[in-house]
Amino acid sequence: MTDAALSAEQADLQAALRRLPRPVLWVIAARLKTLSLSIAPVLAGTLLAASEGHWRLDVLVFAALSAAAIQVGTNLWNDAADAARGVDTLERLGPPRVTALGLLDGAAVRRAAMAAFAVAALFGSYLAVAGGMAILVIGLFSLLFGYLYSMGPKPLSMTPLGEGLVITFFGVAAVSGTELLHTGAASIRGIGLGLVMGFPAAAVLLVNNHRDRRTDYASGRRTLAILLGEQGAKALYGLLLIIAAAGMAVWLAARCGGALWVGIPLLAAAGFLSLRMWSLPVSAALNGLLPKTALFQLILVVSLYVAPALCSA
Repeated sequence: MTDAALSAEQADLQAALRRLPRPVLWVIAARLKTLSLSIAPVLAGTLLAASEGHWRLDVLVFAALSAAAIQVGTNLWNDAADAARGVDTLERLGPPRVTALGLLDGAAVRRAAMAAFAVAALFGSYLAVAGGMAILVIGLFSLLFGYLYSMGPKPLSMTPLGEGLVITFFGVAAVSGTELLHTGAASIRGIGLGLVMGFPAAAVLLVNNHRDRRTDYASGRRTLAILLGEQGAKALYGLLLIIAAAGMAVWLAARCGGALWVGIPLLAAAGFLSLRMWSLPVSAALNGLLPKTALFQLILVVSLYVAPALCSA
């Protein structure tokens, strides 16, 4: 597509978005379609604790709100920071970035990001009092990761570390931290469940980076998707989902032998998404995989509740 065509397309997009109510623009900037990525691990950790006879409503609510606020803050900061660096160019294939399109002021978006981080810190303070030093450390590092993902001399979004950090914070730390808050201790089971929950979250980031590989490379980014190449990124996406599905089946079977059958529909869903990823070219069509992959993670959470209930029936 020529620059003239791209400019016309961007102008049409801006015109369409300007007709939207301002609150809708903030929803787009916050990327609420995939907000479940931060809430699902909290639900998973709560279900694990409940299966052991320990869970607290206040912990569930405050942990979910804190995790969601960190994700929103990270997304808003990324929207403003990428616009300032000129990363979101005319060739961008992903969902619209409101700062780059001039729909929201960059300074206002950064202030909103800081407000979201402040909300996360507020709820996190309550959790730190309840859970002690370990929760305080997890919370501080989560906030730091949210900031450094897009800021600093070498933003983490420009490196191959993104997927690994997502597994660590949106998976292991979130599930184990939630379990610790409910029960007073983290467990090997919680760590394993955290890995299972973290893999689909990492797959969402991988799709984003795979879709944006051309503009990212031109801007100096060297994400994992770029280093692996197109075929390698597609293969890793499928591997992340298949391992998550198989891991959940094994994890459930260890607690309830009859739950191994849950792996069949989970593997089928993982296989479907993997084939879809493999069939799509690097294009805007990849955007449809983002909510579907987030939904797959939610299906994993649902299986945590359904499988044991059927085993005890």
